[in-house]
Amino acid sequence: MSQEPHQTSDRRELPIERGFPIERVNEIADKESRAKQWYRPVYTMHKWWARRLGCVFRAISLYSLLDDPKKAQIYESNQENESLSEFTNSELDIQNLINQVDLEDPESLWKLFPKDVRIKDKKVLDPFMGGGTSLVEASRFGADVVGNDLNPVAWFVSKKELDAGVTDIEVLKQAFDKLEDSVADEIQEYYKTECPNDDHLADVMYYFWVKELDCVSCGDTVSLFNDYRVGKGRYEHDDKYHVLCPKCESVILVDDWREECTCDAVVGKTGKKCGHEFVPEEGTSGGGDYTCNSCGQKYGILDAIQEQGGFNSRLYGLEYHCPTCDQNNLNKGQIKSYKQVEDFDIRLLEEARNEWSEKEGLQEYVPTEEIPLGIKTDSSKFEGNITGGHNVLRQGFSDWTDMFNERQLLSLSKLFREIDSYENQNVKEFLLLTASNILRTNNMMVGYDYSRNGIVNLYKSNSFDPPQKPCEGNVWGAEYGRGTFESIRDMVIRGVEYARNPTERYIKDGDTHETAPMEYSVGQSASVRCGDMRTLDQENEFDAVITDPPYYDNVIYSELSDFFYVWQKIVLHEDYEHFEPERTPRTESIVANPAVQKGAQEFEDEIRQAFNKIHTSLKSNGVLTFTYHHSDSESWGELLSALCDVGFEVTATYPISADENKFFEGEAVSFDIIVVARPATDRESVSWNSLRRDIYRTARRTRKQLEENRDLSRGDIGVMEMGACFREYSKHHGKVQRDGDIMSAKEVVQEIYGIIQEASDIGVEDVFIDLLDTANVSYDDVNKLSRGTNANPEDLKEMRLYNQDDGFELGTWDNEKRQAYIQERVNGDSDDHLSNLDKLQFLRYRYEKGQAVQNYVEKWDVDDDMRELAGRLADVTGDDTYTRVLGDRDITSY
Repeated sequence: MSQEPHQTSDRRELPIERGFPIERVNEIADKESRAKQWYRPVYTMHKWWARRLGCVFRAISLYSLLDDPKKAQIYESNQENESLSEFTNSELDIQNLINQVDLEDPESLWKLFPKDVRIKDKKVLDPFMGGGTSLVEASRFGADVVGNDLNPVAWFVSKKELDAGVTDIEVLKQAFDKLEDSVADEIQEYYKTECPNDDHLADVMYYFWVKELDCVSCGDTVSLFNDYRVGKGRYEHDDKYHVLCPKCESVILVDDWREECTCDAVVGKTGKKCGHEFVPEEGTSGGGDYTCNSCGQKYGILDAIQEQGGFNSRLYGLEYHCPTCDQNNLNKGQIKSYKQVEDFDIRLLEEARNEWSEKEGLQEYVPTEEIPLGIKTDSSKFEGNITGGHNVLRQGFSDWTDMFNERQLLSLSKLFREIDSYENQNVKEFLLLTASNILRTNNMMVGYDYSRNGIVNLYKSNSFDPPQKPCEGNVWGAEYGRGTFESIRDMVIRGVEYARNPTERYIKDGDTHETAPMEYSVGQSASVRCGDMRTLDQENEFDAVITDPPYYDNVIYSELSDFFYVWQKIVLHEDYEHFEPERTPRTESIVANPAVQKGAQEFEDEIRQAFNKIHTSLKSNGVLTFTYHHSDSESWGELLSALCDVGFEVTATYPISADENKFFEGEAVSFDIIVVARPATDRESVSWNSLRRDIYRTARRTRKQLEENRDLSRGDIGVMEMGACFREYSKHHGKVQRDGDIMSAKEVVQEIYGIIQEASDIGVEDVFIDLLDTANVSYDDVNKLSRGTNANPEDLKEMRLYNQDDGFELGTWDNEKRQAYIQERVNGDSDDHLSNLDKLQFLRYRYEKGQAVQNYVEKWDVDDDMRELAGRLADVTGDDTYTRVLGDRDITSY
């Protein structure tokens, strides 16, 4: 049955405050996370870190923005638009859909998730827009969206995602075709090899390199092979492995790369087989050291690099694809495979090196900046650290161009120079976006994924981690291969096509469906700003702030994005002032980073400033909805304190994923949450004892509702309980008194953790109190309320907490059978078998009869648990005698 949303003054309670369909969101998110470029290709046009899934922010936007049926419209394929508020069909009656959202069943509004819904007169801000997901999803509902980010790369990526919806796709395709005509052949001529099958050339997909150092003892050159794998076998050889023979350097097939094998390659023109016996798993390097095959000397790789002034790199193998052999219908294993490097390949590399050094006008299209010192480039230089080893500056790299070889620099400079010549600014930026994104795979900082037969990308570990065996990809691209300009171009085109006419995938009856293309495109009313969000000057302007703020040192965006920035600025520095500096802003970044003398305290102070600015920018009836990476009760407390201090009250929290065992075992929890907050109303003073009772009841009620009506894990329920308890606390932030002192948010959070864990262990006393709170109670209620608890109807019956001897009656303090049960135990040999409920009902009975109770109070050494139960009994029955008999000497001394 629907009910009117709660309203405070002129503020309407939003659907997202009452419920959120995490089951449905998680269901589609699981699929989207594994096929991002097909579900929402607009987000795969360029790399950004820690990007939230689009389906999550679409759901957040829907449940945060849709609160007034008069301002909503829905557009169906092949159907004229109608105002949702005019529909009489209950499936599309928007008012009912809004009203029906609650904690027990929040899915009514989910029916509109795959619809082309427009919501009028909504203005949304994301002050930490990052990869722009929130802006894209909110704009699809017709909201005016404003984005901000300190980082120029984030600004550029988000800008192009929003531009995509209003970009002429045919003009863009023509620009890509023109670019291909201009530079593709020039680039591809350096990615050829002699086909091993016949007298013609094949395309190189990947070149394989190995770093080399001198032996510090005998002076021999040592190639730093951690093992001799080249790639897993394919097609008819999918049960074998391609490996490199360390003696003749042929690429051969073996059954098991971990076992000893014999090289059967024919050496030169002698017709003799190599015959070298070796174990491919056993290379010359490992654990940070390398070993000389000649003399056995073992030495540290980093030490040798610094002592020898760097390292050398040698080309030893390649992977090819031959279109000619494909046309001639050779078997697949001949068409695409691996081979050793030959004289032709070395000559081609030298030709590229010569052109790079001699051709004028190309050097200005590669970065000139040095790699700046930072926590991600040499963490040893700073006190304090972050996860992982970060020492690229100690591994022979000093300039950004050191991360590329000459052939890559030649190819990329030609590409960037041609892109810079385009006059259409929007087209030029999309070409630049494509070229920038291929940098992830076209550098000498990436390796090869042997098991999946493809290059890996630079940021697989969110760090600069130079491999000992770099992999060089084909910059423009062969028919096959990852991270090429051709493949990224196709992704950008798909992204623009999607942004112009988005579709939505949803699950129905277990199957995934895709909607017809929607008419409303992305970014029709959008603007983005590059700068510190703390300098935003809007006041009382936004209906919603939907964002994903930074989290401590989770991602050091500035240092990671410099890699893209120094290339993007080559083309953009004359157009946008934020691309003029040598690197992205660091000091202003709200992040814990020892490289700029910022720790946890600095982060907490600055995120508080950020929340304050958000509060200023929101309308008084606005909402802040954001995702956050949660780790433990300390971070919960800091977050709650920061929000409440600047004038917010938390009204709900929802998990995106949770580790239920850790949550209930009191360990550190690592999961993502959605936090909903509204500008706070007037706060009232309250005692902790009183608030604790409210929080306990809230936790119990929330858990009961969720367990009875939703298919959620214990961990998910725990997060939602936290949100409900935070809502209770937020009403009194800064005014909660315990023993004469004001409790901090962190102290309250610690208590809430304990209360939730306590409330999760529902026993006989809890069920009995629920029965007391039930109108027209019956045996059916005993069964229902006992379900999913540690109690059962037989337990309650044995304790005489109900009986059916003469109709159904509860075992209240004045029930004869219940008192007989208690008296028998009080008069026994020990009090150990007396529950707190037994004791309180006994005291209540003696007080009513005018009998002394003080001696029993002292004898039983009343603890907090017993006082808590007394408060709950007093609240549910309206009889405060339960609490008074424990603490008022005048009453208990009859």
